[in-house]
Amino acid sequence: MKKWENLKVLFCFCALLSVSGLSADEITQPSIEEQRRDILNYGTENEIAELIRTLRAENSDALDSEIMATASGIKNGRILSGIFGFFANRDKGGLEERAREVLEYWDEQVPEAVRAALEYLGQLRDTGAVDRIMTLIDEGDARYTNSAVRALGRAGAPLKDQDRNESDLIAGYLIAYFEDKFPGEDTAREIITALGSLENPLAVAFLNSIAGNSDERPARRMAAIQALSRIGDREGLGAVLEALNSPDPNLRSTAVAALGPFSGREVDQAILEAFRDTYYRSRIGAAQAAAERKMEEAIPYLRYRAERDEVAAVKDEAIKALGAMDRNDAYQIVASLFFERKNTDRVRVVAGEVLINNRAGEYAERFIAELDEAREKNQTALYSQFCRIIAQAETDKVEPLALRFFSTGGVVEKAYAIDMVYRNNLMGLIDHVRALAGEGSSLSRKARDTLRRMGVPFDEGTT
Repeated sequence: MKKWENLKVLFCFCALLSVSGLSADEITQPSIEEQRRDILNYGTENEIAELIRTLRAENSDALDSEIMATASGIKNGRILSGIFGFFANRDKGGLEERAREVLEYWDEQVPEAVRAALEYLGQLRDTGAVDRIMTLIDEGDARYTNSAVRALGRAGAPLKDQDRNESDLIAGYLIAYFEDKFPGEDTAREIITALGSLENPLAVAFLNSIAGNSDERPARRMAAIQALSRIGDREGLGAVLEALNSPDPNLRSTAVAALGPFSGREVDQAILEAFRDTYYRSRIGAAQAAAERKMEEAIPYLRYRAERDEVAAVKDEAIKALGAMDRNDAYQIVASLFFERKNTDRVRVVAGEVLINNRAGEYAERFIAELDEAREKNQTALYSQFCRIIAQAETDKVEPLALRFFSTGGVVEKAYAIDMVYRNNLMGLIDHVRALAGEGSSLSRKARDTLRRMGVPFDEGTT
């Protein structure tokens, strides 16, 4: 009897489908977007958190409006923190008022939501939240002090045509807090770093008093030197140069790296001398400072370090600094490092990335030849790195490689081919992306998102 009842139910269901003209697939399988909207509307915190992680991995803005609506009416702290983080990661506005509301009623929120709101408001440089952030600090909940200080530094950071009054207010507030409240070590360093983020000359005298004080803790002095470098005011140069003579190698290396924004012969000479420092971090700092200044005089030093330094990290920074010079003679050095197959994989990968990121049109075809060589010799790790690099190239010279990846490549190679199509607007290969969007493979979602970003129509009903 029970079997007969089950058959009747099945018969009625089939009849219903026949009358409606719908197939079972059309009724039971909503689109990916519809499923995601349902999660936002009805899902648990775990389901929504997982959706946010997925959207972040895809760098997708398809559901931003729905997510903002969810944030406006939800009190769940874990969900809110995920949403704030998702928007902050993309510098996406729209949630400022909701984040301010979280700060206003901070004692009713879970800590992760308050910290995420602070991070978001700081990332968006929301000067409208400054008073609430200061109030949160003054109310004395130590759980949020460091996050709030960071947010203040970011909120007051300089923007084009921005009135400096807010920055002056924040700088004065942070200095007074440091001097009056005797904060713990972590908070003290956060305040120093925030003053650097403000890039406000009003903080230079205060930072000098820390950076130039040999009795001060090294960690604070290093933070102060870095802050003076961010500000770049010449009044801070003396303390930075003085630190170059410190017996503490960490302080020396920090001072070398801080020289980039400053000018003058004494600064140039200090950078060149730092290439000879036995402490490897000082040599790294010298390479970084030379790169920031595009210091032609440093090219022979950089070549020597790129070819012969005993520390791989120094070689890396020297190669990157040569690329930052944006000079033909510097790029010839980088090219020689890349095309010399006897060099280590690490050197070739760093050099190749410099060439492709800066002069893809000039080097792409020769780079692809090296990629093919690595594949033929079964140098799997090197081949994978070369594929990753060439997928970043901004030149239509990658089109033949992208076509080959679509035609004969594996999943990873096809994913890189999609990146090449998007980055270089290779419309001649767009049908290959459409095919992947509709086949239901692991690449379908990436292909669909790429088509949307490029404004290319496709049949979403097949996904």
